[in-house]
Amino acid sequence: MQVSRQWQENIARLKKLKGAVILAHYYQLPEIQEVADYVGDSLSLAKKAAETQAEVIVLCGVRFMAESAKILNPDKTVLLPVLEAGCPMADMVTAQQLRALKQEHPGAVVVSYVNSSAEVKAESDLCCTSSNALAVIQSIPSDQKIIFVPDRNLGNYVASQTGRDMILWPGCCPIHNKLQKAEVVARQQEHPDAKLVVHPECTPEVTAMADAVCSTGGILEYVKNSPDRQFIIGTEEGFLYTLQKNCPDKEFYIACSGFSCPDMKLVTLPILAECLEEGRHTITVPETIRHKASQALEKMVAIRP
Repeated sequence: MQVSRQWQENIARLKKLKGAVILAHYYQLPEIQEVADYVGDSLSLAKKAAETQAEVIVLCGVRFMAESAKILNPDKTVLLPVLEAGCPMADMVTAQQLRALKQEHPGAVVVSYVNSSAEVKAESDLCCTSSNALAVIQSIPSDQKIIFVPDRNLGNYVASQTGRDMILWPGCCPIHNKLQKAEVVARQQEHPDAKLVVHPECTPEVTAMADAVCSTGGILEYVKNSPDRQFIIGTEEGFLYTLQKNCPDKEFYIACSGFSCPDMKLVTLPILAECLEEGRHTITVPETIRHKASQALEKMVAIRP
C-alpha cells in the first residue's frame, strides 16, 4: 500500500509539472482509474479530450483512443503509456478494405465504430460509439444505404433497434464475442434475482437475453438508477471496480470467467509515471488523415445519445 501511495504521489507531481491531464477507460486497472483525472467510456473520453485545456493528454487505454484524442486536439501532445496497447477489433478492417467496400456500394453512408484506426475514420462519413450508435444511425435519412464497420455485433444490435438494413463488416471484439448463451444461463441459475446487463458488442443471442443492453457508461447509469440489488454484468471485468465504487450497496457478478482484455491491463503505475516523466509515447496522425477523420469524429461528438 505504501509503495502504491508513493507512485500516486509521484504521478500527481509529474502531472502538475508537465501540465497534463490523465484520461482512463473503465477497463483500466483500479490503481490507474484512481490516479486519473477522468474515467469514462469511449464517447466521454473523446468529449473530455475535445474539451480539455491541458497541453498534454495522457490516454490510459488503447491506441485508437489516443489517436482519437490527437485527431480532436492537433495542437496538443497526446501520450499513450504503452505503445503496444491495441484493439483486435480495430485491426479487423483496413482503410484499403473499406475503400473497396465503398466501391461496391456507391452512395452509401459509412459509419465507423470509434474502435477503428485513424485511417478507417478518414474513410468514414460518421463515427459512433456504443453510447450513441442508435442516435447516429437515426440521424441518417431513411432512404440512405449504410455501411457499418467493423463490429458486426454492435451493427446487428443497432439494426434490431432501428429497423435499418445495414451492410455489416464481419469484425468483432474477441472478448465480448466469446460470451456464450450457456455461460449466461449458468450464471443466471446461480443468481436468479440478478438483472442481466450486457454490452452491445456481445452476440445477438446474448443481447436478446438481457434486461438491458448498454455501453459501459450506460450500464453504470442503469445500475445507479435501478431499484434492483444484484446484477450480472456482460462486459470486461475491469468495469466491476467502477460499479462497486459507485454502487457499494449493490452486488455484481461477471457474466463469465476470464472476461478480460489484456491490452487494457498493460498500463501500470510505474509505466504511467515513466510516460509522464519521459513524454512517451507521443501519438501522431498525418494531417491528411487527421483532417478527414476529424470531420467524422466531430459529428459523433455532436450527436447526443
